[in-house]
Amino acid sequence: MNEQTSNSHTAEKDCGDYRHKPSLYQGVRGTAVKILNRVERTDSYLDKLLDTELKSGELNDLDKGLLTELVHGVLRWQNKLDWVLNGFSHGSFSKSEINVKNALRVALYQILFLDRIPHAAAVNEGVEFIKRIRGDKPAGLVNAVLRNIIRNMEGIRYPDRGEDEVQYLSVVYSHPYWLAKRWLQRFGFDETTKLLTANNDRPELSLRINKLKVEPGQFLNLLDQQQIQYKGSSHIDYFVKVKTLSRIAQMDIFKNGFFTIQDESAALPCLLLDPKPGELVYDLCAAPGGKATHIAELMKNQGKVLAVDKYESKLSFIKGGCERLGLQNVSLSAFDASSLEAEPADRVLVDAPCSGLGVLAKKPDVKWKRDIADILQLAKLQLDLMENAAKLLKPGGVLVYSTCTTEPEENKEVITAFMSRHPEFSIDSPLQFVKDDLVSPAGFVETWPHRHGMDGSFAARLTKSR
Repeated sequence: MNEQTSNSHTAEKDCGDYRHKPSLYQGVRGTAVKILNRVERTDSYLDKLLDTELKSGELNDLDKGLLTELVHGVLRWQNKLDWVLNGFSHGSFSKSEINVKNALRVALYQILFLDRIPHAAAVNEGVEFIKRIRGDKPAGLVNAVLRNIIRNMEGIRYPDRGEDEVQYLSVVYSHPYWLAKRWLQRFGFDETTKLLTANNDRPELSLRINKLKVEPGQFLNLLDQQQIQYKGSSHIDYFVKVKTLSRIAQMDIFKNGFFTIQDESAALPCLLLDPKPGELVYDLCAAPGGKATHIAELMKNQGKVLAVDKYESKLSFIKGGCERLGLQNVSLSAFDASSLEAEPADRVLVDAPCSGLGVLAKKPDVKWKRDIADILQLAKLQLDLMENAAKLLKPGGVLVYSTCTTEPEENKEVITAFMSRHPEFSIDSPLQFVKDDLVSPAGFVETWPHRHGMDGSFAARLTKSR
């Protein structure tokens, strides 16, 4: 399988130059390989790459659903897939050229996880793709490996928990070794298993009802009329969860601004902030805008929300969201929030850039792009943002710090370091704003996928005395 001699340069060129050779990556599975190649080789993120392909118009709705399933599924279960493929290729899989690796992953994901696709079809698609892009010999090897796996599926052996608990968790639940080890030491085996399992679940969609445009009861009637199944949130009364929504951008209830797609965990910092109509509020790391628009809705379109983001291109998402939702009280500023100078605000939200380890169910590629160095580097940036936020807040004002990660260096330890430098701030209890099952003993909001059915997140509410 290690075809890295005479054809390696050609394959490299094919992978990097696919825009000029669309036929090489045709169809759902070819497109899936194309996306997976870019995720693995560049700093591009899955959601952006997938969104580009879904908007291209080259796939029908059924194929778009399968493409999403394939790329999310492969990245969700990559460690487990690679373990099996290495075992059946006598270790040569890990040395294979990238097109071969990802074609095998896509085929094996279908074989192990998708009952509705016949095994033979999964194999044939993978073989034909490799034949097209690499030639007959690699295609023959791919065919042999996949058919051998199908013949011996009952005999697949995974790491023994008794020999190495970390390797067992890392492979069977498909997470990086360092992360499985970190969480095992922190939570113990049973809790870690539940967390890893939840990270691998297909996530539901949470919808935030825009009460400026529609009453929650009326919105639910609209869902009933369109035969969209839903369930209410147990934590926020104007959120509902649905399994899936197809062609969201074409739905009248979306175009009319009746709802925003947002995880419940992302709403909690806004509830802690508790913005009032007529106030001046800063959202210092605002893109893509879910929290900024939520704040504006809570303020009933009165006052001013300044949505700050470093990149002008990202602010266009917020502008479009405000127009769709009918919000007129949001202003946009392209600026580095760690050095922003502006008049003091009544309330400031720092939804800080973070490792994103709380949102792995929605963004499975993140777990393969992060390591411990990222966590430590991000913690410094997060503290810098908090330092500037303190200067931008009026005495008596409220500062909320939030992340979508589960790691203490980016959460509790940032607050501890900040508080040690700022005696004028105190931690305010979240209990009057959110349900008590979301509040940690230390007085922070902490959510967990396996405990609360939402993304992992952290939020702290601080008040300034002078």
